[in-house]
Amino acid sequence: MNLRHYDHDGRARFVTFCTHKKIPILTNRTFRNIIQETIDEVRNAHRLILLCYVVMPEHVHIVVVPPVEIKLGPVIGEIKRISAKKIHDILMTNKSPLLNKLRVIRHGVERFALWQTRCYDHNCRSWDSIWEKVNYCHNNPVKRGLAKSPGDWEWSSYGWYMGKRDGCIKIDVEEVA
Repeated sequence: MNLRHYDHDGRARFVTFCTHKKIPILTNRTFRNIIQETIDEVRNAHRLILLCYVVMPEHVHIVVVPPVEIKLGPVIGEIKRISAKKIHDILMTNKSPLLNKLRVIRHGVERFALWQTRCYDHNCRSWDSIWEKVNYCHNNPVKRGLAKSPGDWEWSSYGWYMGKRDGCIKIDVEEVA
């Protein structure tokens, strides 16, 4: 099945990308911080408007508005590629047994695979849709039992919305208001 992507329309996009086989790899502060830093780095490089994010143990959600001239898929690929390299280097240095679970054969070559090859995206066609996705992201750690309230989970944009500016990636909600 060939999924249709709607680029170049200026709409917010809710994107989810998952770790290889949904293995809970993003379970420590170092790896979660790498994901946050990489999202911020790539967002700045491509002028994405970032409305929301959450880093979970086996997936990441973001809500972004890409500039109309770019395709979002390659940008998400860049986030995945940069973060995978950094995490792979740490796993190699520590001789982590996780490396065995993250080996795949792609195109006849054995590789390290932190992320699934595809991602899921949804075009947000209204403000209600955007805020539903933002609230979904912020409540995801609570729903999963990882935090008692959205503010207890450091690796999301919830803190930014509550006025906390240290530790969070800058959120661009005023850019689309």
